This record gives sequence, C-alpha cells and structure tokens, in this order.
Amino acid sequence: MGRVSIAPATVTLSDHFARTLPELALAWQAEHAPAPNLLALNERLAAELGLDAAWLRSPDGLRLLVGEHVPDGVTPVAQAYAGHQFGHYAPRLGDGRALLLGEVAHADGSSRDLHLKGSGRTPFARGGDGLAAVGPMLREYVVSEAMNALGIPTTRSLAVVATGRPVRRETVLPGAVLARVASSHLRVGSFQYARATGDVDLLRRLADHAIDRHHPAAADAANRYLALFEAVVAAQASLVARWMLVGFVHGVMNTDNTTISGETIDYGPCAFMEAFDPATVYSSIDHAGRYAYGNQPRVAEWNLARLAEALLPLFSDDEEQGVAQAVEALGAFRGRYNDTWSAGMAAKLGLDRPAPAPLVDDLLTLLQDNHVDHTSFFRRLGAAADGDTEPARELFLDLAGIDAWLARWRAHGPDAAAMRLVNPAYIPRNHLVEEALAAATTGDLAPLERLLDAVTAPYDERPGLDRYAEPAPADFGAAYQTFCGT
Repeated sequence: MGRVSIAPATVTLSDHFARTLPELALAWQAEHAPAPNLLALNERLAAELGLDAAWLRSPDGLRLLVGEHVPDGVTPVAQAYAGHQFGHYAPRLGDGRALLLGEVAHADGSSRDLHLKGSGRTPFARGGDGLAAVGPMLREYVVSEAMNALGIPTTRSLAVVATGRPVRRETVLPGAVLARVASSHLRVGSFQYARATGDVDLLRRLADHAIDRHHPAAADAANRYLALFEAVVAAQASLVARWMLVGFVHGVMNTDNTTISGETIDYGPCAFMEAFDPATVYSSIDHAGRYAYGNQPRVAEWNLARLAEALLPLFSDDEEQGVAQAVEALGAFRGRYNDTWSAGMAAKLGLDRPAPAPLVDDLLTLLQDNHVDHTSFFRRLGAAADGDTEPARELFLDLAGIDAWLARWRAHGPDAAAMRLVNPAYIPRNHLVEEALAAATTGDLAPLERLLDAVTAPYDERPGLDRYAEPAPADFGAAYQTFCGT
C-alpha cells in the first residue's frame, strides 16, 4: 500500500497485482510531461474513488495523472500479456505505452485499477514511441463515458491531461495521457502469456486472482477453473450482445482486448454504426472486415476458445476430459448471447416478451435495404408506439414495406414510455466526435463539453441538442475511418 498526502487530499494505491503476479508486472516509470494541462476530469468518477477533484486539478494532482507523482512504496508497472491480433498470435505484447499505477478503493467496496495510457515507452513498446495524442485519448474519454451512460460494462475515463510534448504521427500533434479506471486489466491475452511460459503455477495463481477479483462464485464450484471460464463466457456473451443492440463497433477485438471482467476496453478505432449494415467497418486497419459489426459475436466466441486453450491444464489432469469440458462450456456462449440479444431487442421494440423472430428479422432487412440510421429509427419508433408513425416511416424509401411491418409490430401492443428508456436519443455521432476532437486539438474544448453533456444523459431529450440526435451528413459516413492512435 502506498499513499500520496497533500492536504487536504490523500490518495491510497495498492500494488496487489504486482505483488501477486510479479511475473506479469514489469516495474517502470512514466516519461516526464513538460507542461501538464488538464483537458477533461470526470468529477463524478473521482468522487466514487474517494479522490478530491480540486486536488486532482492542482499541479501535484496533474503529476499523479501523468504518472510522475506516485505514492511512496508503490511502483508503477507495465503488464505483460500475449494476444491474437487480427487472428495472428503475438507471444509478447504487453503495455507498450501504458502503466498500472495501482489499485484504488471504489465506493462499492471493490478495487479499481488506476491505469495510464500514453505515458511513454516501456520494454513492451515494440518500436513504438509509447505516446498518445490528444484526439485519441479524448475519443476514449467520450466513448467510454457514453457507453457507461448506456449501461454497458466498460472501463471508465478519469482524466485526460495534455503533456506539452509533441507526438509525431502523420503530422505533429499535441500529446496527452489518459487516466483510465477498470475493474482490472486482466484479459484473455494475460492467460495466453501465462500459458506460454509453461509455468502451471503461474497460470493457477493468475486464475485464482481473476476469481477473487471478478468471479468469486467460481471459488465454491466443484471445478473452480472451469467455473471461471463459464463466468467469462457469460460475461462476454452479454457484453457483445449489448454492443450489438446499440450499434457499437469495437474495431479491434483482439484477444488482448477481451477482458476477463466483461468490460469494454480499448476505444481505439471504434465507432457507432450509422446506417444499419452488418458489414460496417470503421477501422482503417481492418482491411478484410474481420471485426465488422455483424462479425462481433463470432469473434468473441473465437477469442473465448483461445482462453479455453490457455486454461486447459487447470480444467482436468486428463487432457481429453478437459477439452470436452471446455467445448461444453464454450457451447453456452450462443445461448447466453441470444438471450441477452432477444431480451434487449424486445425492450427496444417496447414489448414485454421476446419478439417473434420473423418480426425482428424482417425489420433488420428493411433497415439494411433502406440504409436507415440505426439509432434514429429506434428512437423514433417510440412515437409510432404512441400512434404517430411518420417520424419513423419517413426514414424509409420502401413505404409499403415499413407500413406493413409497423402494422404487425403495433399488434403486439408496444409500450412507448418503456422504449424511451432504452433507445437513446444521443450517442457519440461520428461526425460530432471528429468535430469535437479537432477543436480540442487546437485548444477549444467547448464542442467536447457539449458532446459529453449530450451523451452522458442519452435518454433525456433536451432543448438545444437537436443536432446531437441527427445522423451524419450523407457525404460523411461513406468514407469514414477511425485510427488506433499509435
């Protein structure tokens, strides 16, 4: 345990991960930030962590948020992990530009990681500069906080601090560090790394740590490690179904970005789908569409199969039996995914029971064939449940098709008020995100603040926010790409 005390604030960090799993923790220090300047601070999250927002805004607080002012007795670490990146295995990835400062107590009684992104090169950097630019770090802040407001499990953003150091990408950009908060940074790639060492004791200690941190019910199971795997399968199936329901495209679903907690992590080349299309890809590096919107459930299942391979020595001393157990456990993914998806789609349609499959399938076909904006349609559908079909209807070219579908749907008695509680009016529209990030890069934070105001209360329509509910201009979405920021 270590503390930084500057009256009246006290920051207490634990180095539990580094002490429990030293083989996965490389002691390292953040690079010096010449002129730290706070761009965004999540005061509500700070309060949940028992952190004084006023102190975090102070010079000493900013030094903590860029990794230079760490508590006595606690050493930041870069975490080691492996991973499949676009299907290709890399045995040694790790935190190339990130550091775990330690764990901090949350108001709910559990621990949270306090983690930095863009804090400089580590030995895992693989030739990169270890830095991050203002734009990508603010993207993660905006999108992760929007996801949290939508009720989707996610890592959170505590702060973005400009460093005063230039970052060279296609052009020279201002640098920044993101302070990220997570239930932990354990991922499928962590287990792949431990398995590759051949050290079964390390693998077992990592699994025990994951059970203690995230899935304590597994400790009471007859086969605790199989129960851990089953819990991760369930968490990831539910998570990805929730992504699909809001049209979220992660963009880089590598195994090192698949968490054991079931939280969304790494908002690099991510975006929200505009016109409904399962083939939607926004990532500039996903040339084959591996991580397209419609592929996300299959990719998650594939990633979990890699976790099963890593955990296999812990399932049973009999490898054949262990494989059979793993296959059976993984087989539950589709059922859990379908249950979450079906319940979520019923809610989006205002129904108190699962919607008939043909009704849903026919709707998705209509949305795709008519290039209808996903978020706008479901929000407008609430008015149709009240009897005013025109706002939803006008999104379609095939008026006969949507009229017939609306008549079938309304026969089920949808609840308009319930629909407005689950279908957001505001999401981080891609054109508005780019507008806000471009302005922030030049020092104007006002567009970012307005966007955050909208997306962190996504279900409450408010005067003056009309443009935050509108799709991107037609000439914007066709060629839109996002980038990982490295």
